[in-house]
Amino acid sequence: MQSINTILNWISNSLMLPVVVLLLAGMIYSLLMLGGFCAIYLRLLQERGKLQKIMNGICGADGLILDNLGNGSFARKVRELDALGWDDLRCEKQIADYESKFEQELERAKLLMKFGPMLGLMGTLIPMGPALAGLAQGDIGSMAYNMQIAFATTVVGLVIAMIGTMVYAVKRHWYGDEISSLRFILDMQLRSRGGE
Repeated sequence: MQSINTILNWISNSLMLPVVVLLLAGMIYSLLMLGGFCAIYLRLLQERGKLQKIMNGICGADGLILDNLGNGSFARKVRELDALGWDDLRCEKQIADYESKFEQELERAKLLMKFGPMLGLMGTLIPMGPALAGLAQGDIGSMAYNMQIAFATTVVGLVIAMIGTMVYAVKRHWYGDEISSLRFILDMQLRSRGGE
């Protein structure tokens, strides 16, 4: 039994360096994701007014006028649908492709949400063994050092998860609105063409 405990302790302690490296990489990646998110957020705030004008124009008497769309990413997607001739099947496929691309972007944030706390918990529990052993031997310095590592990895893991959760929640809402608006425009175009 003693040899099994020794092997388990050796495996556990050998995982500390990879966990810390993964936490540092996750923190850097989450900060880069947060920076990209802020840039997209500013751009989408500018485009939100244009999107409202597009949607109001479609609901109005004039219908969809491509010249009034502007140059944003939503306008580009509407132009791509128009280039397909508003064919029902081809446009639905294009919108499904947009959804798939959005889901791939959201997967990155989901990974941060899940792996941040897991790595943080591993980084907390691994040094607890040496900390408790140091406490049993009266080595307060060793115990304090290991406890600092434990708490630091927990905090970093939670920060990674927090950034991932925020980015995921907001982007999911944005992408859902965009897909809903594209489907609405497609339905309006199909209805107007059906009435011709």
